[in-house]
Amino acid sequence: MNSGTPLVNFRLPTAVSGPRGRSPLRFFALLLVLSVPFWVLGAVVESPEAMPMGMPLSAFMFVCPFTAAVVLVRREEGPAGPRRLLRRLFWFRGAGNGLWFALAVLVMPVLMLASYVFLRLAGMPLDGARSPFLALPVLLVVFLVSAAGEEAGWLGYALDPLQDRWGALRAAAATGTVWAAWHVGPWLQVHGVAWTAGWFLFTVFARVLIVWLYNRTRGAVLSGILFHAMINVSSSLFPDVGAWQVPAVLAVLTAVVAGCAVLLARRPRRPARCGHAAT
Repeated sequence: MNSGTPLVNFRLPTAVSGPRGRSPLRFFALLLVLSVPFWVLGAVVESPEAMPMGMPLSAFMFVCPFTAAVVLVRREEGPAGPRRLLRRLFWFRGAGNGLWFALAVLVMPVLMLASYVFLRLAGMPLDGARSPFLALPVLLVVFLVSAAGEEAGWLGYALDPLQDRWGALRAAAATGTVWAAWHVGPWLQVHGVAWTAGWFLFTVFARVLIVWLYNRTRGAVLSGILFHAMINVSSSLFPDVGAWQVPAVLAVLTAVVAGCAVLLARRPRRPARCGHAAT
C-alpha cells in the first residue's frame, strides 16, 4: 500500500470537525512544555500503591493533550473552538456501522488474551500482580476519562491536518511515534529498557489501528477513546504485565493485525459525507 493512500477517504464537515489551519507542530511543542512538570513529578515522588499497574504519578499527564488542544483551538477558532472540540469527543451519529465501535472495544482484550495463551504455551509463568476483576467498573471510568483527555489532542486536533498532508498511514505512524516517545519517560520510571522498547513498538502499531477505526467510523474520536481505554483496562487485568516478554509478543500480534487492517483498506469504498449521497 502506498503510504499516502488514505485508510478511508473521509473528512468530517466543518460543522463537526472545525476549520482547517491547525498546526500539529504547535500542538506537539505545547504538549512537551505542559508535560515536563508531570515527568519531574513522577521521577521525584513515589507512586502510591493504589495506582493501577504501578503507574507513576507522571501518568496524570493525560490532561496535557486535552489542555494543549483546547488552548490552540481557542486561539485559532475563537470561543466556539473548545466547545466544538468537546462535541467531537462524543460524536457518533452518522459514524456508520456499530461494528467498528464493537471492534474498538474488543480488539485489545483479544490481543491480550492471545499474548497470554502464547506465553503460557511457551512455558512462561504469568502469575504476577494484576487488578481484581471486581475493579473493572472503576477501571473503565478512570481509563475512559484519561483516554478522552489524550485523544482530544491526538485525534481531535493533530491527526486530520497530518492526514491531509501525508495520508492516513504515514500520519498514523507519525502520531504513533510521538505518542510512544511522549510515554518513554513515565515508562522508564517503572519498567526496564526491554519492556519500554516492546511497548514503544506496540504503541506505534496500536495507533495505526486507532486511525483505521477513526476513519472507518467517519472521524468519530469516540472509537479511538474506546480502543485507547481498553489498552489500559486490559493491561490492568492481565497478569504479570510488567514482564518484558508481554509487550514484545503484543507488539508482534498488533503489527500483524494492523497490517491486515491496512491491506483491507487498500481500496475502500468512499463513504457518504454527512448530508450527501454516496458516490
